[in-house]
Amino acid sequence: MAPVNSDLNQVQESIKNTITDLFTTLTNLSTYDQTGRPSRETLAADLSTLDSSLLSVHRTASSLPPDKVPGIPIPLMEYVENGRNPDIYTREFVELVRRLNQLTRGKMHAFRDFRDTLAHEVGVAMPECKEDAMKVVENTGGAGPVLRKMVEEEENPEGGSGQGQQQTQFQYGGQGQQQSLRLGPGGNQ
Repeated sequence: MAPVNSDLNQVQESIKNTITDLFTTLTNLSTYDQTGRPSRETLAADLSTLDSSLLSVHRTASSLPPDKVPGIPIPLMEYVENGRNPDIYTREFVELVRRLNQLTRGKMHAFRDFRDTLAHEVGVAMPECKEDAMKVVENTGGAGPVLRKMVEEEENPEGGSGQGQQQTQFQYGGQGQQQSLRLGPGGNQ
């Protein structure tokens, strides 16, 4: 929580005084007797006191420099005005941010994997574009050496892990209509 200085204490005191004056005015208004003279004068005095209290709060608060006024988010104030607990608002906000961060992180990983896979497949399918694909991967923060190794393994199946004749298989179709498409050596291209 931010440290409270004397200027904010003055504003806080002015607000407390205004709330007290408002309560006094409300009490006198509820017991107002239209025919009695003392009630009318008391109510008029209470209203003028309330007016001066509100003016005092406005002057004190507007005299504060902007960097001294704590920034409270408008949605939080609306949340409290609706009778809800600000701790619950904070917890919900943190959970929302965490969820959005997880979603963003997942998208980043998915795009990274897609980039690497696409570059690999472009390098295999179009050898003339292999170097360009590797440059794109390297320039976008990818693992260029790993990609180079994968391409070299496919070119030299004897020196690699024996995965030179790798095929990619995709299945598509709805219920009872599944079909298969093989890409790579010996498959449909």
